[in-house]
Amino acid sequence: MKNGLIFSWVVAASLLVSCGSKEKESTLITVKNNLELSRSFETVEISRADVTLNEGERFEDFSVQDATTKAILTSQFVDEDLDGTVDVLLFQPELDPNSEKQYELVVADSSVKQDTTAYCYSRFVPERTDDYTWENNKVAFRTYGPVAQKMVEDGVPGGTLSSGIDLWLKKVEYPIINKWYARNAIKAGEYHIDYGEGLDNFHVGSSRGVGGSAVKIDTSYYISTNFTDYKTITTGPIRTSFVLNYADWDANGQTISEEKHISLDYGSNFSRFEIHVKGTDELSIGLTLHDNEGTVTENVDQGWIAYWESEYFDSELGTAIVAKRDDMIASERYVTAEKDRSNLYSQLKVNNNKVVYYAGFAWKESKQYPTKALWEQHIQEFSEKVNSPLEVTFNK
Repeated sequence: MKNGLIFSWVVAASLLVSCGSKEKESTLITVKNNLELSRSFETVEISRADVTLNEGERFEDFSVQDATTKAILTSQFVDEDLDGTVDVLLFQPELDPNSEKQYELVVADSSVKQDTTAYCYSRFVPERTDDYTWENNKVAFRTYGPVAQKMVEDGVPGGTLSSGIDLWLKKVEYPIINKWYARNAIKAGEYHIDYGEGLDNFHVGSSRGVGGSAVKIDTSYYISTNFTDYKTITTGPIRTSFVLNYADWDANGQTISEEKHISLDYGSNFSRFEIHVKGTDELSIGLTLHDNEGTVTENVDQGWIAYWESEYFDSELGTAIVAKRDDMIASERYVTAEKDRSNLYSQLKVNNNKVVYYAGFAWKESKQYPTKALWEQHIQEFSEKVNSPLEVTFNK
């Protein structure tokens, strides 16, 4: 697969292919980087709806080829609406600072084998109550479903009442979700022990974890309960994505409806959250403060906030929220005596009933960004890329 730093950003594309010629020329895809930063494997998305096919051609047969080297890139098809027909083709280019590269949409030789390992993976986990868990080669997350909520409400041990986002601290690139759950099924609590791959030692409770949402009314924050149902969209070598639904919830008299579209791409430390929300003009996105002894960084003008815990279980842990600069209005270090409710919040605009942001982390033991300085440098660069996405054009 791929090495180096990999960042995620979906770029909408329009592809016009001539249908008047029996022998169609390859369509060139030009990807341009306008930043003075290297861009490694940000995700480009080609829509089926924007591709005109000649007679006998199938969208599913296309691959992406480097126009210069003729190498076939790893790619992934996604059926976004789950109607049985793929809608988009994903690939991840690499670009030097202030540069552009060209790729071709071609029908590849069937003998050319791609890496199809599902590094980007997610699933519903009924064997552990009803978690929904997702990962890529860098990080892993989970959140909690209705059975876990009902157990708490009924006083049954082992439940979890939280719409916060939990972290699994992995330090290997291969998938660990199924392995850790299988181990835990044999002996409860096994995934809390590090056997060399990492562990789950992150406490969420009713906090926002890393990227959970809330609505602020006056000086108080109101939150939803667990997700009510889910829909897995895709897993694969480049992306996993899914949808979580929530029951309408009350924010001091305001009825909030919320649906989370979440994706995680190969190589990124950040999950992308697209929240479809009604009932509020602003949504607050939080990072748990745990014992309130970490270091807060509020960089609202650059579109990010971060929290660094320098004494995290004999290690160190950094978390962050990133959004478009114009969408991040303010931030607040909210500290309360109420258990698990102390969070660092960013206030984000709701645009056309939608909020988009990124939430992620870096654990020192993973050796990805082992210091606060390196983590915050990465956040700043990631923010620049979010605010200046790759430009993609198509021509023959």
